[in-house]
Amino acid sequence: MMGPLFEISSNALKCVLIVFIGCLFLGCLGCATRVSGPQSRSPRTLASLQLTEQGRIFLESDDPDNAIRTFERAMNLNPTNGQNYYYMAEAWLLKGVIGQAKEFNRLAEIRLKNDPAWLRLILEQRERIKERSI
Repeated sequence: MMGPLFEISSNALKCVLIVFIGCLFLGCLGCATRVSGPQSRSPRTLASLQLTEQGRIFLESDDPDNAIRTFERAMNLNPTNGQNYYYMAEAWLLKGVIGQAKEFNRLAEIRLKNDPAWLRLILEQRERIKERSI
């Protein structure tokens, strides 16, 4: 009598084991990381990054008006990129429009608060803004 019961338990155990391994396999597929290089970025994100670089060049050339127009276009394409807000604050600071610089600095902090290197730059920028507002 014990023999057939043992066979059923063995078969049930095999089924449970197969289901478990299948679930484990499928779970691991979900854990696979995506490649996060340029090939995985949308065309809008890539265009925004190119505009960010163009805007930085305008800033380095002391051309805040063109920088502002360029960063606005970049933000329209990718409003989550906090770097654009930081650079926009730089452009307004260069123009001497402290209120705008302060607001874009605040927006940059919201978007980049989890990045220690950028947060340090934002806080340094905030100090420069305060110095200019006195």
